[in-house]
Amino acid sequence: MTFNPALLLKAQGVRVAFFDVDGVLTDGGLLFSEAGESLKRFNTLDGHGLKLLQRGGITPVVITGRDSKALRLRLQALGITHAHFGTEDKLPAAAQTLTTLGLDWSHAAAMGDDWPDLPVMRRCAFACAPANAHAEVRALAHHVTAEHGGDGAARAFCDILLVASGRYVDLLEPYLQ
Repeated sequence: MTFNPALLLKAQGVRVAFFDVDGVLTDGGLLFSEAGESLKRFNTLDGHGLKLLQRGGITPVVITGRDSKALRLRLQALGITHAHFGTEDKLPAAAQTLTTLGLDWSHAAAMGDDWPDLPVMRRCAFACAPANAHAEVRALAHHVTAEHGGDGAARAFCDILLVASGRYVDLLEPYLQ
């Protein structure tokens, strides 16, 4: 994989990555069962990217305005322990997580798709948006993926972070044997 060197420099030194859910880890569609239960579709490419981030020493953190059993089960299956649910104002949650991890904004990256994600994205060293993000978010992002939210965009973001950290090749090697 090759990326613009200036892009990799922006992403270098990232140790925590913030992710929105609806529109980033999912396609943004909201499905409800007849009982009113929220249903979500997650992409396995994105899930594997989140696992690779953890193995590469980058902490994934989910900050979402919604909460659902499906989301909590997915994050648990991926081993993600830092998550904030039902959080409309995402900035305090991100700042609290940075303090907990002993990091600052220069160590942070974020991927979002809509206005509630902008305060966090603006402060991070590296900000990314899926191809189908809102125009204002795409304009602020350092990188816009070719992939849409819920369809590999989060994996593309993870790949950039892993290449920038120098861990991508080491993580890939066992799969090539």
